[in-house]
Amino acid sequence: MKKIEAIIKPFKMDDVREALGEIGITGMTVSEVKGFGRQKGHTELYRGAEYMVDFLPKVKLEIVIAKEDVDRCVSAILETAQTGKIGDGKIFITDVERVIRIRTAEENQEAL
Repeated sequence: MKKIEAIIKPFKMDDVREALGEIGITGMTVSEVKGFGRQKGHTELYRGAEYMVDFLPKVKLEIVIAKEDVDRCVSAILETAQTGKIGDGKIFITDVERVIRIRTAEENQEAL
């Protein structure tokens, strides 16, 4: 099993969720997060005063899937979240040793 964590722009969330649903990925955890990479924030004007916005709003998706579904999942995220501009985000893929569904105590593939 693999865990995919994708950090994307908030306005792309609905498109990504729809694309993942089309390939059969239905379970995911979504969090509103803040951060920056190469964007390094930006300045904004508020009531005549300029101030620095260091952390930009992002959305973090966490999906645990079977190993054989990783490439399709990553492709769906890339195709829908990519704008071609700085700050599009990142995708992290890690191994998952064990998954347990709390309600039924099912483990691993059955728990997904």
